[in-house]
Amino acid sequence: MHTFTSTQCLKGLLVAALVICAHLAGATDPDVKKDGVPAAPPTVAAPPNAVVRVNGVDIDAVELRRARKVMLRGQTVPAEQQSVVDNQVVEQLISAELLYQAAVKQAPKDLEKQTDEMLAQGKARFKDEADFKKTINDLEMDEKSLREYTKRQLVISSFVETEFVAKTTVPETEIRAFYDGNPDKFHQNETVKASHILIGVDSSASAEEKKKAHDKAVALRKELSGGADFATLAKENSTCPSSQQGGDLGFFGTGQMVPAFEKAAFALKPGEISDVVETQFGYHIIKLIEKKPAASVDYTLVKAKIEAFLKGQKVNEALQKFVADARKTAKIEMLLK
Repeated sequence: MHTFTSTQCLKGLLVAALVICAHLAGATDPDVKKDGVPAAPPTVAAPPNAVVRVNGVDIDAVELRRARKVMLRGQTVPAEQQSVVDNQVVEQLISAELLYQAAVKQAPKDLEKQTDEMLAQGKARFKDEADFKKTINDLEMDEKSLREYTKRQLVISSFVETEFVAKTTVPETEIRAFYDGNPDKFHQNETVKASHILIGVDSSASAEEKKKAHDKAVALRKELSGGADFATLAKENSTCPSSQQGGDLGFFGTGQMVPAFEKAAFALKPGEISDVVETQFGYHIIKLIEKKPAASVDYTLVKAKIEAFLKGQKVNEALQKFVADARKTAKIEMLLK
């Protein structure tokens, strides 16, 4: 459900953890009875840094800072709007804690194993140990607290999958109605399949270097006019990685290539080869392989995606109702000043 990218993988993990199960008091799970039901927390005075208490469980200010940092993704907020943002984050933390308190009663039996696997996958994407340490330090975390956040994410993910996703269905009548009612979403513009030969030269190159590259492209174009095989010349001369596939770029639509290249490619007929085309990357020779006219995407090709989209909406609505109902009977003490 969530993805990791480069050294942002930990932050991606924390976005999921903070949004779904953002509370971690003291970097440990709450005490749980042998039957899996959380033990009733003792009644104590709120710690100085607590921002809210949910059914006796305190959410600390460090969690607010962490959640704010992750959710804002580096964006800054004017001072006069800080309290509004903090209140919104606290509301999300409350919802996450209520969901976790329900989910922990059904924690997966292999939770520790799943946690080990998820952490290993995330950590492996960092360039080194120092990069990993810096990222968690920036989020006021250590490896122990990261592990607990990960466990919470997995507990709630399992709960959501079992209690909401698995029990939610979308009738085909709804899927079809969405397809028929949103034709603009399933319109595919004209696309072309093309190959090219690129004689690359930097835009800041000297006039002599550019002339040399241009002359080479012109010479190759003459060879093609004489019957030379396009794919062979591409493999032997093109500086584009596509040279390994004989210059094949696959299908692409408007807006996916630089303007000069796109204009030349779409002007060709299948089988035609362009003259030399200059772009900021150098000099291209383009061969059009196939052209597909604009058309509506067939229902059968998008049915599964529509179903997943509509199911996601239903699951979100069910989760919102679940949390709203939980809040009706929860004891919530706002401590944020």
